[in-house]
Amino acid sequence: MDITSGTRADDVERQQIADLLARHLGAGRIDLTEYDQRVARVWNCATRDDLQLVLADLPKLVAERPANAVHQGPRIPLWQRIEGAAWLGVSVLCVVIWALISLGMGQFTYPWPMWVIGPWGAVLAFRALTGWEARGCRGRGLAR
Repeated sequence: MDITSGTRADDVERQQIADLLARHLGAGRIDLTEYDQRVARVWNCATRDDLQLVLADLPKLVAERPANAVHQGPRIPLWQRIEGAAWLGVSVLCVVIWALISLGMGQFTYPWPMWVIGPWGAVLAFRALTGWEARGCRGRGLAR
């Protein structure tokens, strides 16, 4: 606990101590009556020293890791992110060129960027959905 002694306690610190007491209650170290008494003491404490006295006879708890804090790595493999970024960049460039040509001519021209964006995007989507390249490169350590 990062609570410094000697100064006045605030409600956040009191809530932290109350949460620790709830964990001790859940672990069976204190009963419900004692929990209620200690929580009442916590909310009546004025200083950080008083807060620590409420926990003095209880063992220190190992910090609990939140369930959503488990790092599982990126959801999208690096190779897919690189290829997707290249596809997006080229797609935007083609659409900008097409739009400038259309503006210069004063009318919409044939939408040729679809022949760049469509097939390339379809191949990327197929490979992402099936994991096709990831299985093919497994032995070389390229897919993770």
